[in-house]
Amino acid sequence: QVQLVESGGGLVQPGGSLRLSCVASVSIFRTYPMGWYRQAPGKPRELVARYISSESPNYADSVKGRFTISRDNAKNTIYLQMDSLKPEDTAVYYCSIPPLAWGQGTQVTVSS
Repeated sequence: QVQLVESGGGLVQPGGSLRLSCVASVSIFRTYPMGWYRQAPGKPRELVARYISSESPNYADSVKGRFTISRDNAKNTIYLQMDSLKPEDTAVYYCSIPPLAWGQGTQVTVSS
């Protein structure tokens, strides 16, 4: 069974940055799709950023230019660098290899 463990969430002020990490219990080499999703209170889960192939990842329009997804296959880890954070980015962020596995989520709160 694949396990995904996220870390790096927390409370940050608007305009600040956070870096999320997700460690997989299996090799992620050539694992696609794989990426980050989020769910805000009262809203459905939505895509943030993901790899669908070995080429460029895709991003939700709301995070383009502010968030960057990256991966280290040797460490079985993907990352989400989040810059210029806004209050509307507040959500639980999930790492996923859909539909195979989902992490437990990490809370990101953007507030002054």
